[in-house]
Amino acid sequence: MGKIVILLGASNSGKDTIYKELLRDNKFNLQKINICTTRPKRLNGVAGEEYYFYSEKEMEKLQEEKRILEIRSYETALGIWHYFTLADNIDLALHNYLTINTLDGLKQYYSYFNKDDIISIFLQVDDYLKLDRAIKRERLEKQPNYKEMCRRFLADKKDFSLENLDAANISAIIENNGEVTQTVQEINKFLQKKL
Repeated sequence: MGKIVILLGASNSGKDTIYKELLRDNKFNLQKINICTTRPKRLNGVAGEEYYFYSEKEMEKLQEEKRILEIRSYETALGIWHYFTLADNIDLALHNYLTINTLDGLKQYYSYFNKDDIISIFLQVDDYLKLDRAIKRERLEKQPNYKEMCRRFLADKKDFSLENLDAANISAIIENNGEVTQTVQEINKFLQKKL
């Protein structure tokens, strides 16, 4: 029976980078879970690489068809953005999977799957480093939105409080303040015991 490895972390904690490295390295034959969103694509964003992009109307149709496993909605400076996961491409009888999510998303996974089927890893990053990464990333946008960047940072401080992490029963907390290769090695050591 397969497992679902869920990477969690605040914005700019390196989730996307670690995710790509784990899939590339792929010691555990982890399959990608498609994450979908209604938010606009970033300047260098590629559909299917980090996210699949849907309109609100397309998302509502998927909800009506009961194909959405979990959904999270955020009031942003640019309106409401939805992030969601389609259930129809996950078969634990065949594979182990890897995805990125939030604590709210993790709770929805717990209600859909057996808790023993889920391995959750929180990427802990120093606040200064997260803000530095956020500013560098935002500068690359055609129209940088520092207001939204700040809103996300403050929301993440609340969402990923120690109290909330404890309540979510996280499998592991791993630091991502240094080299990506070091973080990937730590995750691989942990997964070796769990998969």
